[in-house]
Amino acid sequence: MNGRILAGQQNGAYVIKLIGDVRLTLCAALEDYLERMFEDNGLQSVTVNLREAEGIDSTTLGILARMALRARRECGFKPIICSCDASINRLLESMAFDQIFEIHKEDASGPEPVSELPTVLKDTAQVKQKVIEAHGALMDLSEQNRVRFQDLITSLKQN
Repeated sequence: MNGRILAGQQNGAYVIKLIGDVRLTLCAALEDYLERMFEDNGLQSVTVNLREAEGIDSTTLGILARMALRARRECGFKPIICSCDASINRLLESMAFDQIFEIHKEDASGPEPVSELPTVLKDTAQVKQKVIEAHGALMDLSEQNRVRFQDLITSLKQN
């Protein structure tokens, strides 16, 4: 299933719902939404609902990692990820997401997302920079991630 991202908020409680196979093509819209979210002085919490996600690429994971680190640094809270899928849970654990998120292996609670994030087109240089930043965030989480993504980052920076 093609990926979609839904989002919404109520009284400072933000929810982001990933559906289907979420890939690089949706990352610009996700980053734009997260920037607007952090501009909200009433931001209280973030829940990422992965219950309907079938796949998540490493760039999307890196953007979520950057969001979690920023939430802790600027707002003083750890976002929540909800996932019932064993393979996605293994992926989250292998990326060291348990260090930066509260991982709940049950249904998400909170407001239902009300709108789908539109596809945002960026030029090739912008996309490349976002991929580098996202993977850099993953590399900072663990030595295993650093080894896993070092060749990709080196290659992207050389081209």
